Amino acid sequence: MPGRPESLLDPNAGAVPRFAAELRKLRVEAGSPTHRVMAQCTKQGASTLSQAAAGERLPTLPVVLAHVRACGGDETEWQSRWREAAAEVAAEPRTEDEDTEPPYRGLARFEPGDVTLFFGRDELTGRLLELACSRRFTAVFGPSGSGKSSLLRAGLIPRIQLPDPARALPAALWVLTPGEHPLRTHAQRLTPKDGDGGTWLIVDQFEELYTLCALAGTDPGRSRTARGL
Repeated sequence: MPGRPESLLDPNAGAVPRFAAELRKLRVEAGSPTHRVMAQCTKQGASTLSQAAAGERLPTLPVVLAHVRACGGDETEWQSRWREAAAEVAAEPRTEDEDTEPPYRGLARFEPGDVTLFFGRDELTGRLLELACSRRFTAVFGPSGSGKSSLLRAGLIPRIQLPDPARALPAALWVLTPGEHPLRTHAQRLTPKDGDGGTWLIVDQFEELYTLCALAGTDPGRSRTARGL
């Protein structure tokens, strides 16, 4: 059954519709595969891939690269195209009554899907990626509220997922918060996956291993934490 026809786009109306039109053209050149077929060879859903070329907002970079990969495009080229479009969108003037999502999260952290809104930490993210790629363990320290979780989620994770000739893509990438019983709660995520890129484990709120995690084998009535060990 054919999908719903796409709405018309005006490539001259701005960076977002122009970028969407280019994505549509790439898909046509690939033989116009359905979004369901494209989803089968990527880690993105069919509706997510469809929205990437809707022209309503600039899609995230991982979604764009999934779309490009499914259509046999050059991911490095499209990464550059996306960055140019993102910079153009950021520079576009906005009217006071424009109904758009605010770029600020207040006290909430930025997530991987907020990568287009996460600005100003490119250098720090690059240094963190370099350290994480060259060491088995890397720790991020900073005062409470300084943005450590946002740096990991909206900075490091999207960088890890970008194709890079110098390293393989992760075989698995897990994000977890320890809680009281990490070995029991996150057992599946602590098992490495086979693959050249290895398994990446990002632990947000690592201090919970000392402040919340109960020592195994202790009497429930006398449980104590690992603080001070």
